[in-house]
Amino acid sequence: MHRFVLTDTQWSKIEPLCLGKPTDPGRTGGDNRLFLEAVLWIARTGSPWRDLPPTFGNWNTVFKRYRDWVKAGVFRRIFDAVSDDPDMEFAMVDATIVKVHRHAQGAKGGPKIRPSAGRKAAGPPKSSR
Repeated sequence: MHRFVLTDTQWSKIEPLCLGKPTDPGRTGGDNRLFLEAVLWIARTGSPWRDLPPTFGNWNTVFKRYRDWVKAGVFRRIFDAVSDDPDMEFAMVDATIVKVHRHAQGAKGGPKIRPSAGRKAAGPPKSSR
């Protein structure tokens, strides 16, 4: 048995928005909950896809499915449907949860070097001639 982050009530709100149904042939909908739990695990931990625990399935399969759902707008629909529900706040991911890569911090172009206020007021250096 898996320890889910989403409760059964929360899952019942999200399930109709997912691609595929459990009755579809193949693995299109039967494991949607486990897949969504895998995505939430990645988002909560900030780990790379390759570090996804095997209990969620093959990392590459989960990643490809994630990419397909992003292209299809599934996560946008889920977010729109649950964003007003206070019970779903912990399941939503934003910049306060996701860790930023250490090289991604700071403004574009890096820090700007500016002259100090004292030097600016004094003017350019005078030659000694």
